[in-house]
Formats: sequence, structure tokens, C-alpha cells
Amino acid sequence: MIIKRSSSQFPWWLLFTVIIGLLLSWNIVSDQGYTRIFSTLSNGLWVTIGVTLMAFCLATVIGLFVALAGFSRFTLIRQLATFYVEIIRGIPVLVILFYIAFVGAPELIKLYNWALQDLIEQGFVTTARTRDFSMIWRAIFALTISYSAFLAEVFRAGIQEVDKGQIEAAKALGLNGWQRFRFIIFPQAIKKILPPLGNDFVAMIKDSALVSVLGVQDITQMGKVFSASTFQFFETYNVVAFMYLVLTLSLSLMIRGIENYLKRNER
Repeated sequence: MIIKRSSSQFPWWLLFTVIIGLLLSWNIVSDQGYTRIFSTLSNGLWVTIGVTLMAFCLATVIGLFVALAGFSRFTLIRQLATFYVEIIRGIPVLVILFYIAFVGAPELIKLYNWALQDLIEQGFVTTARTRDFSMIWRAIFALTISYSAFLAEVFRAGIQEVDKGQIEAAKALGLNGWQRFRFIIFPQAIKKILPPLGNDFVAMIKDSALVSVLGVQDITQMGKVFSASTFQFFETYNVVAFMYLVLTLSLSLMIRGIENYLKRNER
């Protein structure tokens, strides 16, 4: 019984994944074709990581503020926060990406030129052009807006997990709203929030492949260009999948480690 139980709990999926990863790694090292593909796609790796990190940091900040707005004592602010979350979550990431890139960015440039019209006429600043708005930043803003709504729900759920008795006790001690959040609510909520935040970060890495439709030179776009020019579709997309798997699986294992660490501390 002990042998069966330990065997059933062994992470066979991880073993098979490691074996596949080692085989692909061996191909990349030993095969010149795979080595060339990996070298080319590595240039897009840093773009993928950079876009994801920047968008996730911005989305986390906006999501936290939206979540706090949902707990506001003012009805209008609460309704606006709920409106934002429900609308953004109901629109696919790809649609938001196109909307920000081809609708939002041009309108923002028009607003900029209108607001600074006097300074432009006096020669203090130059007229902004839509093409000056980098596609990378359009992609970052689109991912930020899309994921901020999901992260707002994560923060909201974590905050609601905090025992209301502790909040009432903090009020009785004379702590104001910011002090209650800083010393009572956030330290306890963050333990609940960290695992789902990590899962959303992994999801954003995968969704960052969508920015390739804007021509952003990430892993997917570099793979599309390389395979189209060499017709090595099988080999190229093997490497593309391998690179994404290395990123997502390593982060997933890290998140599980954090979850286990937090569970041990709770005990």
C-alpha cells in the first residue's frame, strides 16, 4: 500500500515533460538547424519578457486601485469600478489589442496635439504623429488594460478573505482607512493573492504571443518570419513551443513552491 501510494503521488507528468525538454535541448545543441533557429528566436525572448513584465506591473497597480475603488463608500466610484471590470473582462484580449493599437493610440495622439496646440504653434513642442507611438507600447497598454480587470478581481477576493473582526478591532483602536489597509488588510490578503497573481502572470506570458499580430518582434513573430523565409515550420514552431514551455513551466513550479511555503507557515 505504501509503494502504491508513493507511486501515485509521483509527478510523472513532470518527468515526461523533462524528458521532452531534454530531447529538444539536445536537438538545439547538436543540430545546426535547430541551433540557428534558437539563436534567431532568442532575440524575441527578451521582447516577450520585457513586454510581459512591464504590462503585468502596470496591470497590478491599476488592478489594486480598481479593487479598492470597489470597496469605496461612494456608490458612484463602486459602480464605475464594477463597470470597468465587467466590460474589460467581457472583451477578448485580441480585440482589446486591436482597439488600443488602431483606435486608442490615434485618438490619444489627437488629444495630445489638441491639448498642446498653443505650445506646438509657438514651437516649444513638436506635433506628435501616430507612427511615433511604438507598437510595443501599444501592446503593453493593451495587455495592461485587459489584465488589470482580472487582477482587480483577484485583489477583491483576497481582501474579502480578511476577517472582518480584525478590521473592526483596528477601527476601535483608532486606525484610519490607510492604516487599516497597510497594517491589517494587505499583509493578510497578500498570502491569498500571491498564487493567483502568479497564475495570471503565467497566463500573460502566453497571451503576450498575441502581440505578434502588431508586428512586435517577440518569440512568436520571430518564429513566423523565420519559418516563412526558410519553410522550416516544424522545426521553428518546435523551438517556439519549447521556449514558451520553459518560461511557463518554470514559473508554475516556482508558484507551487511559494504556495507550499505559505501553507507550511500557516501551520
